[in-house]
Amino acid sequence: MTLRRLLLGLVFPVALLAAWEVSVRAGLLSEDVFSRISRIVPALLEGLADGTIVARTYETLAAALFGWAIAAAIGIPLGLVLGLVRPLERLTLVTIEALRPVPSAALIPIVLLIFGFSLELDATVAAFACLWPVLIVTTGAVRGIEPRLLEVGRALGYGALARIWHFALPAALPGIAVGLRVAFGIAIVVAVTVEIAANPRGLGYAMITAQQSLRAEVMYAYLFWIGLVGWLINVAMIRAERHWLRWYWAARGAA
Repeated sequence: MTLRRLLLGLVFPVALLAAWEVSVRAGLLSEDVFSRISRIVPALLEGLADGTIVARTYETLAAALFGWAIAAAIGIPLGLVLGLVRPLERLTLVTIEALRPVPSAALIPIVLLIFGFSLELDATVAAFACLWPVLIVTTGAVRGIEPRLLEVGRALGYGALARIWHFALPAALPGIAVGLRVAFGIAIVVAVTVEIAANPRGLGYAMITAQQSLRAEVMYAYLFWIGLVGWLINVAMIRAERHWLRWYWAARGAA
């Protein structure tokens, strides 16, 4: 991301925050509900300085990462198989399409009975939500592979697993990488949601605690921090994609 693009991207949010501050000071927005940016920023800096926000961030990201890893470990291999074996895909289609629309939040009471208030609660619900984008994108990426590529592997004497590893997986990696990036964003959203609704840990619980204490500036500080962390992680994952899949981007640039 170039500096020029970053500065252009900051124009709208900075203008919005400035309008927020002016509106609250002018009495157009209730300060009890919206607070002021001039109070939210110090609250954010104070939370970073005393380590409170850092500790809460670690709890949320650990759960999101755990759930995301579980979804990737299940979704990628299953998607590879379903994409290559059409009869198996048709056999599992009804089951997948019946489970996929189930809201991840509906699992909270069940998972709470199993794990109690814990990291595993957040991670399990996040894993369920992340599984579907990973699975669907992986299956679609494998379907889009040029059939002759797999025929070459067969002609060279590679077995089924070897063809998946050496031919199908590398060809599908660009699509899988996008699915993983989308899934991690979902993992953060779900982890925070579970913490707000049921689990006394992480950034979500800190937000709801601040709201119940009528500390609007702290609540918004956590909200802004969640957005900033999500944005930074997305940028980091895009850079990782560009680095590890530079052969793919080089080919696209040449085309």
